[in-house]
Amino acid sequence: MINKLKPSENPDVIVLGAGIVGITLALQLQLRGRRVLLVDRQRPGTATSFGNAGLIERSSVFPYTFPRDWRTLMDYALQRKAAAHYHAQALPSLLHWLVRYWSHSSPQRYPSAIAGALPLIEHSWSEHEPLIEAAGARALVNEHGWIKLYRTSDSEVASRLMANQSLAYGLRVRELSPSEVRTLEPGIGGGIRGGVHYPDSRQISDPHALSLAYLALFQERGGEFRTGDARSLRRAADDWQINTHPGPAQSRDVVVALGPWGEDLARQLGYSLPLGRQRGYHRHYARAGTELRHTLVDVDHGYALAPMVRGIRLTTGAEFAKRDAPSTPVQLQILEPIARRLYPLGDTLDETPWLGSRPCTPDMLPLLGPAPRHTGLWFSFGHAHHGLTQAASSGRLLAEMICRLPTYADPTPYRVERF
Repeated sequence: MINKLKPSENPDVIVLGAGIVGITLALQLQLRGRRVLLVDRQRPGTATSFGNAGLIERSSVFPYTFPRDWRTLMDYALQRKAAAHYHAQALPSLLHWLVRYWSHSSPQRYPSAIAGALPLIEHSWSEHEPLIEAAGARALVNEHGWIKLYRTSDSEVASRLMANQSLAYGLRVRELSPSEVRTLEPGIGGGIRGGVHYPDSRQISDPHALSLAYLALFQERGGEFRTGDARSLRRAADDWQINTHPGPAQSRDVVVALGPWGEDLARQLGYSLPLGRQRGYHRHYARAGTELRHTLVDVDHGYALAPMVRGIRLTTGAEFAKRDAPSTPVQLQILEPIARRLYPLGDTLDETPWLGSRPCTPDMLPLLGPAPRHTGLWFSFGHAHHGLTQAASSGRLLAEMICRLPTYADPTPYRVERF
């Protein structure tokens, strides 16, 4: 039963952060009878959630690892691959996280990352779908899946191996010859050796619009959104209190779902968490020629082309930099001419590129669960590249924990105290 939050009442739960992770968690809490207040210092869905390829990646059962072969490491160190870029001055602050990320990517430890991520991936679409239907956002869903394109023999071998390994997880996978790729996407140019189609994933053609649709559903069901600064959070007797506009609010439970800013508040509360940040850029281009139906991932160059309401979105890989450092869209500058040779892009539609930051744990799993030293404090951040994918499934899991209900998956891999 959904309980509406009345203006004169304190909420049962305050969710700090109105990105896709926070909004979806708020909906999952409502479904379990909790009155919820959502708080953010800026407009909902306008930070990290705004910029991504829009994929709900049911097929992404293998978390992104840190490369371990020396040739690839040297290519990245010398900035020879556009899939990654780094700011030299940021490396000292990122070194501890990078070393741990490299360690968790080892053959001995990586299986734990796969097993830990699997429940959140397996339930990604099944948890999103009813919310999308209830929010009236079905028109935003692209059902065609995505295509991984490869250009070299090495990337072909790696892509085909991963495709075959995916079959063990119940996924549909179709390996494509160059002619089969062009049958699905006639606009694709030369230079490819083939591809792999993952039809089980869905793509959202306007991620910001989905956030707003979820927010509208949350408010329709009696939830409230207020502006406020999470840094004002403090203990008030047995409750938590935060300053908001138009006034203070308090509740027994509060969730930190602040994405790349979650670490800041955690540190303020006495928690030292080994999070890194991978920044990403995107830019939109007008459609030219045939309509792009699938999201295309050029695995050799590390970018994606995604069909969006606004046009075709070119998204980059990872930039290793301080979260608030000035924009350096080097990857976009390198990738745009490569992308234009792959697929016909029209005029640039954005005056400046979008830049966002993704919070990443070294073991590739989000932080979901109670804070060890504070009653009623919960964490939900560190989803890395899979915030949209895992928002609904991680939201359900944490909502079940907060409501003291049986959980659909073991929450142990995501516990805060593992660090």
